[in-house]
Amino acid sequence: MVSSKKKEMLVKFLVFLSILTSSQGSRLHNKPNNFPYLQRASSFSSEPKYYDYIIVGGGTAGCPLAATLSQKYKVLLLERGGAPYGNRNISYMQNFHISLADVSPQSPSQMFISTDGVINTRARVLGGGSCINAGFYTRASPSYVREVGWDGKLVNESYPWIEKQIVHWPKIAPWQVALRNGLLQAGVSPFNGYTFDHLYGTKVGGTIFDGKGYRSTAADLLKSANPKNLRVLLHATAQKIIFDTQEKKPKAIGVQFKDENGNQHTAFLNQESSESEIIVSSGAIGSPQLLLLSGIGPKEDLDKFGIRTVLHNQHVGKSMSDNPMNCIFIPTKKYIKQSLIQTVGITKMGSFIEASSGFGQSNKSIHCHHGIASAEIGQLSTVPPKQRSIELARSFAETKKDIPIEAFRGGFILEKIDGPLSLGHLTLLNTDIDTTPNVTFNYFSHPHDLEKCVYGIRTIEKIVHTESFADLSDGSDFSSEMLLNMSVRANVNFIPKHTNDTKSVEQFCKDTVITIWHYHGGCHVGKVVDRDYHVLGVDGLRVVDGSTFLKSPGTNPQATVMMMGRYVGVKILRERLGEEAGA
Repeated sequence: MVSSKKKEMLVKFLVFLSILTSSQGSRLHNKPNNFPYLQRASSFSSEPKYYDYIIVGGGTAGCPLAATLSQKYKVLLLERGGAPYGNRNISYMQNFHISLADVSPQSPSQMFISTDGVINTRARVLGGGSCINAGFYTRASPSYVREVGWDGKLVNESYPWIEKQIVHWPKIAPWQVALRNGLLQAGVSPFNGYTFDHLYGTKVGGTIFDGKGYRSTAADLLKSANPKNLRVLLHATAQKIIFDTQEKKPKAIGVQFKDENGNQHTAFLNQESSESEIIVSSGAIGSPQLLLLSGIGPKEDLDKFGIRTVLHNQHVGKSMSDNPMNCIFIPTKKYIKQSLIQTVGITKMGSFIEASSGFGQSNKSIHCHHGIASAEIGQLSTVPPKQRSIELARSFAETKKDIPIEAFRGGFILEKIDGPLSLGHLTLLNTDIDTTPNVTFNYFSHPHDLEKCVYGIRTIEKIVHTESFADLSDGSDFSSEMLLNMSVRANVNFIPKHTNDTKSVEQFCKDTVITIWHYHGGCHVGKVVDRDYHVLGVDGLRVVDGSTFLKSPGTNPQATVMMMGRYVGVKILRERLGEEAGA
């Protein structure tokens, strides 16, 4: 028997331990306390305040851009979402698929379905896509940098600025080792080791997850800001850009936004300086949408919604692209450790091969609505795109608890194509900024995209039949027929049976297409913005984000989008201040 005194001491110890653990957790997750410039939008005073730069969108480009410009100038950063800190579904790699399944109004991801029928998502959180993506970090190729027209020296200064703060080398997981070996055995060589560079062959890239699976994000780059010059408003949804149209050329002078309570506010630029600017960094959907709602776009489209035309530009929202992806599920007999993208095969044909593993195989995941928008078991990839819907995804989430857990045990090999060459467009549904516009990507409408997909699927078939994957997948307790039936119920795809039949594989590509969230375009250089990202035809306005890209950089774009924010910020400082820029 334990004495009552000892029991009391034990209880006190446990209480102390719980308090200690709780306090450690609060230090880990309550990072906003360390960022005094993070404020709710409702704190914005009605008294006029003027800024040298107003950045709309605190995402992957907006955060490094704000941090850089704040070194010398007053910066207001407007972010429609909240902070990522304290949200375990953002912070921890093991919960990656859960944040994508959150369809609540407060979710860091905003789900939508393109008119093609592919389930997709937009980031709605400080840090943007870096808060909800798979974390892979890899640079654009030197040829991409030359095509865009960037200064190679400044590019090579800007990438390390990101890498020193938030990028790590991964502890490579068993599934990623198998992919590395399988790629080499399948002829995707040489092995280029651990590198950020975009090189043909097989490599291990960087990651924004640390060794314990904790995620860094673009929001962490704000630590490099000058806190005296930076103000970040959370839940500040920009509704339109305000222009002075009294002169021959319209000039951006302010931004109208609403706070978390729906109240309206207006922030203005410092009119004493002709170099003050509004910079839109709201992403490939948000940036063209905001331009349209502000009166910049095709006049006939604006007239439909009663939007006053500030500048007619038929190219806003046009030539949108999304890199199509197809997933192949590899069932295994044993539990596979969770992993996100670490290894990649870069083929000269323009197919990129990546992998992930271990998500959706726990009892908790099976019995919950996790992953209904993920790139793995949640995009209804066994259902032809035109038949997919949010309702069907929810129905699948409800019924998957009845599927044997073995159906989810294993990993995926993913095939994504370079480019792409297929083009779509974006059009407004209404004048509500919270409503995602109609987006069409026209996946595989260009024959070269289809050729790349066929090559990628055939490459995956070679990998699956290498010794590396035979060791993982041999000895399954289920017959091929049983596995096939389970794969349909579990919404996962196996290698198609007739890979020698090109038309059959082409149809497989079309029927199983999903997204890896690398969509871009809508504000192309030369059409909507110039090479310095000034919006053509108006003063005081730029667009700096992936909406300006003609094609997606590297195998995964987040490194280059963050670099772009730093790059443009430094370029602006140097152009205005010369040697005094200090950047």
